[in-house]
Amino acid sequence: MVNVEVAAPKVVVVVCLLRGNRVLLGRRRSSLGDSKFSLPGGHLEFGESFEECATREMKEETGLDIDNLEFLTLTNNLFIDETKPHHYVVICMRAVLADHHQQPQNIEPDFCDGWGWYEWDNLPKPLFSPLEKAVRAGFNPFPI
Repeated sequence: MVNVEVAAPKVVVVVCLLRGNRVLLGRRRSSLGDSKFSLPGGHLEFGESFEECATREMKEETGLDIDNLEFLTLTNNLFIDETKPHHYVVICMRAVLADHHQQPQNIEPDFCDGWGWYEWDNLPKPLFSPLEKAVRAGFNPFPI
């Protein structure tokens, strides 16, 4: 039986940061999704808009400033086979660099092995399950 108090859903905002035909991904260092590639992002704080959370998390994790934020999609993600079950609603935003000369920095090395730009049609493996789920469902962050 899952302890509902412990496993209450949390909201996470991730960012598809686009640069040409590439998207920014990092390899996670976490008990949840360790060594899998993921979009930058994190937990929505009380009172924050999705745009504020995306901007804050991008700056905290990569040092990058972003612009032109747009809501893309959301996924509902259950991790019930973990030691501690998790339920995340993941809000996916799209953005571009505010300054095209900026380069990502690995500001939180305890949580990420580093950042790289990857072509959408040639994403690295393995992907963190929320991103993998969206990709399998046909999600594409690039404007048509």
